[in-house]
Amino acid sequence: MNMTPQTTSLRSPIITVAGHVDHGKTSLLDNIRKTGVQETEAGGITQKISFTRVPIKNIERRCPLIVEKGIKLEFPGFLFIDTPGHAAFSHLRKRGGSLADIAILVIDVNEGLKPQTVEVLEMLKLNKVPFIIALNKIDNISGWKQQAEAVKESIERQSVNTKLQFDEKVMIIVGSLYHHGFHATLFYEIKDFSKELALVPCSARTSEGIKELILTICGLSQKFLKEKLKPGKEAKGVIVEIKKEKTMEYCEAIVYDGDLSVKDEIAIASFDQPIITKIRILEEIEPASFKFKPVNKVSAAAGIRMQLVDSKHILPGMPFVIFKNNVEEIKKEFKKDLTAIKTDAQGIIAKADSLGSLEALLTLLRQEKIQIMSAGIGAINKKDIVVAKSNLENDSINAIIAGFNVGLDEELKDESKSEEKNRELSKVRIITHDVIYKLIEQIVKTQKERAAQLQKERLMELATISKLKILKNFVFRNSNPAVFGVRIEAGKLKKNIPIMSERGEQISHVKDIQEDKQSVEHSEEGKEIAISLPGVNFERQLKDVDYLYSDMSQQQFKRFKENKDLLTTRELSALQKIGEIKRFKK
Repeated sequence: MNMTPQTTSLRSPIITVAGHVDHGKTSLLDNIRKTGVQETEAGGITQKISFTRVPIKNIERRCPLIVEKGIKLEFPGFLFIDTPGHAAFSHLRKRGGSLADIAILVIDVNEGLKPQTVEVLEMLKLNKVPFIIALNKIDNISGWKQQAEAVKESIERQSVNTKLQFDEKVMIIVGSLYHHGFHATLFYEIKDFSKELALVPCSARTSEGIKELILTICGLSQKFLKEKLKPGKEAKGVIVEIKKEKTMEYCEAIVYDGDLSVKDEIAIASFDQPIITKIRILEEIEPASFKFKPVNKVSAAAGIRMQLVDSKHILPGMPFVIFKNNVEEIKKEFKKDLTAIKTDAQGIIAKADSLGSLEALLTLLRQEKIQIMSAGIGAINKKDIVVAKSNLENDSINAIIAGFNVGLDEELKDESKSEEKNRELSKVRIITHDVIYKLIEQIVKTQKERAAQLQKERLMELATISKLKILKNFVFRNSNPAVFGVRIEAGKLKKNIPIMSERGEQISHVKDIQEDKQSVEHSEEGKEIAISLPGVNFERQLKDVDYLYSDMSQQQFKRFKENKDLLTTRELSALQKIGEIKRFKK
């Protein structure tokens, strides 16, 4: 059977389905594309693949409304991208935005917007991807029964209580979407699809609303994507995954424009020189299947698998074009793809799992005015630690490595098991997350905490808040100098700071601090230490004293009061006591 229209001037739209975990993304995608899959195929369509090609004949069978309404579709089918989570929008990119032409955002009608939903909305806005929303799991609304073939009619025929529940859930979602800058309406109430976001109630489990969802996607593709779907001549594509099967390594990729032949030599973008390689084997995904078949040529849009002569250093998200001995021209073109991967003279270190992910991360970091000193793809490694540690002395606020969907490489994992190396690593803050906005939230929080700590340290350079409890059972030397034990009840103790008694008597300055029998420059709150005070006779001057405090001028006291938000509760209490002892004006 011929599975494509006889004449078509447009390529297949590339569609991605995204949504929060457990909102039914995979089930919905399986439902839409299931026609044509042989039931005998092991694992069916839900096998782990990167994309699925669904010819227009299959779509028409799945959605008879297309034929019934006399709609003539000019494109040969759909190419669905099937990648998890954030990858649908950030991982798969081409110049000018997302690889996806259109998207379906799945929202559980009973749960509304969740963190990953919000992340996807941000990615959609960032990449200007047109989309519709599938309000999934309508069958889980209490009392819901399928009342008719058409989902609109089924909604109207629900019991009064069930219809009220449905209306309330939809209104909550509409309100949440409005908060994020989208004017959303149920698809059958929309007057202008270019101004309103379509909500399609459906159930991946019962198939209610699926026909209407497909029809809406077809209509939007036909009406708004015609110019975008006109293919060029020369192949352009994006690497989706690098996979190994026994001894064979191959790249799964999407050709989003032009024609690609097995005889072609391709250039793949890299941070340095383009990777030039020949294609050993070219395979195309079969219609409505997870199987690949060898081909000599593919036309956009196509999901392909390539065995390359040189696959070293190739990473997901890298774009590729046909190579025609035009290295300089290609370098110039790829440079445009990498324009967002620019760095600053100072800032944090950013790592991500792909070129597109990195670009998305840097864009959102800059929106938060976070500078980036170094950016790269792949696991966090020793070089990243070295670069981050260089920030510790001059710019501790930025001694941060942010990892989006990546972890530590094997060498660092091994080193982190060593106690000494782990202490070294802990000086640099490594923050990783697979949800981009959560990662950025943590970076912002860490930078604020470090900025406050730095401000506090600068505040305490000339004066220090200290409250010391004298440990009477630990007097090691009575005089010349007096050496005895204290517990730091609040603040920090440093060498050479002046000390006074709780009665306001000036005692001495701290000559030495010993912590675990080692001389140290300073010690922190909660530590029990020995201090050395020259010119003091413990028996005569401190026998009846319980607490010692750091001495300070009224100007220093005033500076601390002006920055009291930087102080802990204990430090603030100790400062107030110092003010009372010195009789400073509040």
